[in-house]
Amino acid sequence: MRKLFAVLMIAAVAFSAFAGGRQSSSGGSGGGTAGSGTTAAPAGSSTLNQLGLEQVNGIYRFRQTQTITVEVFDRGLDGGRSKPEDNFYTKWIQAGMLRDHNVQVIFKPVPRWTEVDELNNMLAAGTAPDICVTYNYATIQSYANMGGVTDLNPYVNRYQEFFPSLWEWLGDECINYNLDPVTGNLWGIMAKMSNPTRINTFIREDWLKKLNIPVPTTLDAFYKALVAFRDNAGTLLGANARMMIPFSHSFDVGWRAEHLLQSFIPGNINDRDFFVYSIDDYNLARPSSVAGETAAKSAARVLNRWYNENLTWKDFALYGEGDTTEDNLLKSGYIGAFIHNWDYPWRNGNDSILAAMKKLAGSDADYIAITPFKDDAGMAQKYGYTLTGVNLFFPASNKNPIAGLLYLDWITKQENLGFLQFGEEGVTHTTTSSGAVQTITAAGDKIQNSPNNVDYTLTINGIKMPTLDLTIKSMALAYTGIDSSYIEAGYYASAEPRRIMGRPIVGEIASESGMAQIIKDKRNALFAQSITASAANFDAVWNAGYRDLMNSGGQAIIDERIAKWKQFYGDKTSVR
Repeated sequence: MRKLFAVLMIAAVAFSAFAGGRQSSSGGSGGGTAGSGTTAAPAGSSTLNQLGLEQVNGIYRFRQTQTITVEVFDRGLDGGRSKPEDNFYTKWIQAGMLRDHNVQVIFKPVPRWTEVDELNNMLAAGTAPDICVTYNYATIQSYANMGGVTDLNPYVNRYQEFFPSLWEWLGDECINYNLDPVTGNLWGIMAKMSNPTRINTFIREDWLKKLNIPVPTTLDAFYKALVAFRDNAGTLLGANARMMIPFSHSFDVGWRAEHLLQSFIPGNINDRDFFVYSIDDYNLARPSSVAGETAAKSAARVLNRWYNENLTWKDFALYGEGDTTEDNLLKSGYIGAFIHNWDYPWRNGNDSILAAMKKLAGSDADYIAITPFKDDAGMAQKYGYTLTGVNLFFPASNKNPIAGLLYLDWITKQENLGFLQFGEEGVTHTTTSSGAVQTITAAGDKIQNSPNNVDYTLTINGIKMPTLDLTIKSMALAYTGIDSSYIEAGYYASAEPRRIMGRPIVGEIASESGMAQIIKDKRNALFAQSITASAANFDAVWNAGYRDLMNSGGQAIIDERIAKWKQFYGDKTSVR
């Protein structure tokens, strides 16, 4: 009965919202992308009374104290991190929300590396936080289909006036990113990345210098550098020569070899093909410049060759999410090159990979970001849609969506965002004469558990400064003990060139429901089995695993995406 009542309530809210003034698909607040939400009139006293709000000094505030729970990633306590749900910054947020909006905030930690599994369990049990965070939209859609997610369209679009900072930052494009053009449902809004950084390819600069090898700028040159590392292990590692790993990647090959994989995507790929073959959150099914293959297979073939030539980490498939074995190998100075988050060797201050490596491998040990993987047009291309971050959604158990949206608006206000990202002047940062912000290593409770507190600044990924130049300089100054020129070079290596693909608005892809984890597991197994196969068996192993993945739902997703494209875009190959 409780479940039936919840579903009926969701339906009633959705119906009242549509009856109350949902505009045609050409309406909207941010220039009118197809399917955008309504532009509401200013709230009157009756609306405020209905929602239990009052306006105090221009701020909307609940007359009676409300309570919401907010998901926060738990990254563990290593490196001096504080409790993610109870620290200096959570207390600051709680005090500010209670003061400004009369909303009490309780943080609910979720393990970062198993967040999808944990979120599924909480949604199924009805214990999910009022504000949930995930990179996996398919999880949201699956529970939305069962009545377990709140439709945000009647709230975020109808009451825009209440959330000015949220709308100013995210705009129509991110807020209504997932708006269904047919049903009008909006199950989640997208955060926005302020900096288009993603991943980088890193190589030991000191090893290149010691062996007199130029910085690799092509796949072949990169391969030859790995061979040189292997063949000169004694020179580079001395007594630890047997520990030599020229190139490393984890079990998560789709992410950890993304630059290599994307280099096989044809430079002339169109919006249609980029969309149709997006069966997962990486590039598994997208076409390759090698005839008859996918880009993922072409990349896996390269990794298979390297594996069989003893150029890669042999144990990559044995360690799962959250395991620190590879990090320890990096810190020990045994790895010559790897692909990871754009700033991975430099992050975490005195506990960074680079800091630890210098202690063990010498002060001259350094990683630099390089761009050796070029496509058939000679570009080290990075593909993507709009610079979005995590998905933010409210489960159906959220009793007060307005309070949740006021929370997202509050953390997006520039003064609140600035404090969360940089902390106190003179304590956790100083401002340089150029206007850039220099981070001071925090101690005790004021340490940030994630870079610039991204786990709390949910609507923004990356720092936000008045200009790009100040942003990059401030980013570079945030890394304790690291030459800022390395960070600036790393930024540009990760961000440029970047091709923003046109994203079609087609609504739900029903065949994706419940498939995210299945495809992820099969994708990881496919990479592991094919990369570790003998060179002679590579094609057979890949083809069998890929066929199984397609038969297990992958092909159905492609077929539905083809049908959806035809429904909304006909014979066009571009959304523009």
